[in-house]
Amino acid sequence: MYKLETHAHTMEGSACSHIRGADLCRAYKKAGYNGLFITDHFYYGNTAVPRTLPWEEWVHRFCLGYHHAREAGRKLGLDVFFGWESSYYGIDFLIYGLDENWLLSHPQVVDWSVEEQFFEIDRAGGVVVQAHPFREASYLPRIQLYPDYVHAIEGINTGNAKPVFNRRAVEFARQHHLPITGGSDTHDEHLSGGGMLFFSPIRGGEDFARAIRDRRKALILKAETL
Repeated sequence: MYKLETHAHTMEGSACSHIRGADLCRAYKKAGYNGLFITDHFYYGNTAVPRTLPWEEWVHRFCLGYHHAREAGRKLGLDVFFGWESSYYGIDFLIYGLDENWLLSHPQVVDWSVEEQFFEIDRAGGVVVQAHPFREASYLPRIQLYPDYVHAIEGINTGNAKPVFNRRAVEFARQHHLPITGGSDTHDEHLSGGGMLFFSPIRGGEDFARAIRDRRKALILKAETL
């Protein structure tokens, strides 16, 4: 089995994170994971990178957490993959299957609508997953759902405060015949045990995107409290 974290944040890229990429990598290796996605908060989310920077420099700074984690992963034997979490007034989406070079050549990504994001990411071979769609929190103004503009739903997010948020997400995904992913939404060294178990290794972000599109069989991990 291949144990994969799909949703984690670093201090380098996310203002709300309390752990650096390399330390995050070490924590996941110690917890028995085989792979880790760094999905820092993107341009209009809770990014740690000043938006006043030129695009090329902004992307470089944004990707530092991933690069630091990947470097540590090479030494430890943990696969580290790149993704990001885009935000539309508190509605969050996880993007997988594309890389830093793609971002550098697509500065217009920051101003795409939800619909444009889906069609452009889809056309490039990536996937869009709505993150914690039923989460209720003070920083989230509303629940808004986009079943026609995502490839999958994050059904189990072990960072959610209440189990009902996950139950609603799983039910919604099944109603709309969408694949279900799982992740921890990690922001510090206290890992909540989320993620996915695949029956064969994930070879990179593109492979994970194909796994979602192909509905490759996987088990969803959840914390004991959920």
